[in-house]
Amino acid sequence: QVQLAQSGGGLVQAGGSLKLSCVGSERAFNTYTVAWFRQVPGKEREFVAVIFRSGSSATYADSVKGRFTMSRDKAQNMVSLQMNTLKPEDTAVYYCAASSTIILSSRYSASNYAYWGQGAQVTVSS
Repeated sequence: QVQLAQSGGGLVQAGGSLKLSCVGSERAFNTYTVAWFRQVPGKEREFVAVIFRSGSSATYADSVKGRFTMSRDKAQNMVSLQMNTLKPEDTAVYYCAASSTIILSSRYSASNYAYWGQGAQVTVSS
């Protein structure tokens, strides 16, 4: 069973940048679909971005498109989320999630991911 370890996050002013990383404990992580979700208190986890096993391209939520870039480094068993031009409304706990069985139509729903990182707080001040 793969375990996901997150790093990154923190406090930044609006317009700044942060990077999140997610490392899988097994080489099989490189064959998984991996997504980023975020959550604020009282709300459900919100889809941010997803990348498939090929790692050739990622899909983004409209709210982050053009500002966030998701990538994967198979040599390091790692997926990253580069967040630029951050806004106060990006403030949330960010989670990486992975699935070995997800299908294309289910990739935006948190309930379809079996493995989760521990979460990282991202706070953007105005």
